[in-house]
Amino acid sequence: MRQTLDSVVAQSALPAKWVIVDDGSTDDTPRILEEYSARYSWISVVTRLDRGHRAVGPGVIDAFYAGLETVDIDQFQYLCKLDLDLELPPDYFKSIIEQMESDPYLGNFSGKAYLREADGTLVSERLGDENAVGQTKFYRTAAFKEIGGFVRQVSWDGIDGHMCRMKGWVARSEDRPELRFIHLRQMGSSQQSIWVGRLRWGFGKYFMGSAPYFVAAVAVYRMFEKPYVVGGCGIFWGYLKAMFSKTPRFGDKAFRRFLRRFELRSLLLGKRNTTDLYHRKIRLSPKPE
Repeated sequence: MRQTLDSVVAQSALPAKWVIVDDGSTDDTPRILEEYSARYSWISVVTRLDRGHRAVGPGVIDAFYAGLETVDIDQFQYLCKLDLDLELPPDYFKSIIEQMESDPYLGNFSGKAYLREADGTLVSERLGDENAVGQTKFYRTAAFKEIGGFVRQVSWDGIDGHMCRMKGWVARSEDRPELRFIHLRQMGSSQQSIWVGRLRWGFGKYFMGSAPYFVAAVAVYRMFEKPYVVGGCGIFWGYLKAMFSKTPRFGDKAFRRFLRRFELRSLLLGKRNTTDLYHRKIRLSPKPE
């Protein structure tokens, strides 16, 4: 957490306001947050009661909204959902804002997440270009409001990008040195194990409406990263468990149809080409207000 705090206060473009939500921590978190909020007037802390367990997905978004409720977002042109397990490069926010200012169609944007190995080597988490990554969601406030904000369920960080495209906004991430940040905990892990995290990943793909053939392709793709083979199997098994148990899905049927068209084209044309195709079409329409 200190690494994240220090990397944010060292930014060349500082936040106008940073609301940090302490979601019932029982360690030194409250003391550390008090230390930073006392030093920086633009940092405030919201403390919530301890649930007694870590609730990934809906719990993350509940915490986000607990912080958002303390500000009037109409006073801000941009907002960012930021995890406290990241190390940001010093010009991260500056570069993001410059990109947003230069492209009025850009609704959400981020850099790319990397893991740092024991020898210092950086390894990409291999995230697609079609959305801002979940660890740091930088939004134009107008776009955030138009898509209805975040869904309080696993895969909220996939639904939002596709919802942006449905509403005529570009959603994407980009890999260049000034936008590469360090993720201090592997994506898709869990408070219990990587296996549980990958099962949750598969459940999220089912909830958002992904087709079985697309999730099978995702599972194969993820078999070639740690934990090899097992991680990909976990994603597909999590999807199948949700499907066999007839778990309720995201209720917007128009969204699910939109998502499946995007997924099918991604398998035929490649995800990057498909994303570019959708975004070119968006830019031919009237500029968002």
